Amino acid sequence: MKNFAVIRNPMKDRNSKMTGKVISYMTDKGARCVLVTDASEIEDDTEAVIVLGGDGTLLRASKLVVDRQLPLLGINLGTLGYLAEVDKSMLFTAMDRLLEDDFLIEKRMMLEALVMRGDQVLKKDLALNDVVVIRHGPLRVIDFMNYVNGSFLNSYSADGVIISTATGSTGYSLSAGGPIVSPEAEILMLTPVAAHTLNARSVIFGGDDEICVELSHGHVPEPTEAAISFDGGNEILVTDGDRVIVRRSTLRTNLIKMSDRSFLEVLRQKMAVS
Repeated sequence: MKNFAVIRNPMKDRNSKMTGKVISYMTDKGARCVLVTDASEIEDDTEAVIVLGGDGTLLRASKLVVDRQLPLLGINLGTLGYLAEVDKSMLFTAMDRLLEDDFLIEKRMMLEALVMRGDQVLKKDLALNDVVVIRHGPLRVIDFMNYVNGSFLNSYSADGVIISTATGSTGYSLSAGGPIVSPEAEILMLTPVAAHTLNARSVIFGGDDEICVELSHGHVPEPTEAAISFDGGNEILVTDGDRVIVRRSTLRTNLIKMSDRSFLEVLRQKMAVS
């Protein structure tokens, strides 16, 4: 590889010190390496994207390049991440291996979601980690009705619902009590957030299944207020009767992997830190 784009998190690289190091190093090696802020700035012959920040930055970058299916290398400028696997001590080794095509590519499943109001599509978006429906406005729970492949699964009152991939199992779903799933698994997971019942638990479905979450009116006269977000961004407000339909996307996120550190090792380190 010789042609690269760089996406950085300005909050984690405030003075562009790390960005400057990467661009200078790759340029001195005869590569083209350009800082971009938008997908339209990425040259047609770009072969890979170097992402400086953390897991959140990499999630945002995945949305920018997903139509091009460009591979992403995450450089972690914060604490140990699950997605951005290269730390600052490995920076130049990683750059050399990029130039020598010495790496593997992991293809991660993504979600495609439709937000519906009757027959009207309010929004269509993608997510690598999760699609989240969460209460908005007055502090009261929401009544959810959940369907899988068109068949009714269950209903409960909760603060929210998370539909996640295996990649997203170590994100918000984990903090809501969901299980950790090895990232190569092709699954969809439905996890309630602060459910007001003792028997509401995470449920794991196959990658070919389709999950539909509908907002029910509930027991109060005022309309439900909720927000749906995609990987923590692109929020849209919804209300009674609206629903989100989530299925596996035909597109994938391509992650460059060059660390010998396995998912189990990263998980063990994260759990030790926490």
